[in-house]
Amino acid sequence: MIPEYTVMTGLGMIVVIVLELFIVRSGIFRRGRYWGALAICLAFQCLVDGWLTKLSNPIVIYNPEMFSGIRFPFDIPIEDFGFGFAMITAVLMLWQRRLDRRPSNDDAEATP
Repeated sequence: MIPEYTVMTGLGMIVVIVLELFIVRSGIFRRGRYWGALAICLAFQCLVDGWLTKLSNPIVIYNPEMFSGIRFPFDIPIEDFGFGFAMITAVLMLWQRRLDRRPSNDDAEATP
């Protein structure tokens, strides 16, 4: 049986990618700023998540039946990176969509 956390992480990633490509269409996947922001967030995730999940003295303990068991780096379950990707991407694509829908100053001044 496939572990639940692994399945839900994969499903979350797929849903976010499909939403971006076919519904929201914010274009963030084509922007270097998105990939830079994602890299920064995932770098800090390594530091924090690595400390929280270290096997020598864990603060967060995962049920071994619920995830793949693959940990890299610093004993971090790889599913955490997929979850982080989905969460960060969802927030940024919705934020960008909101920014794209805001009227510009020119539009606001033209309205009587």
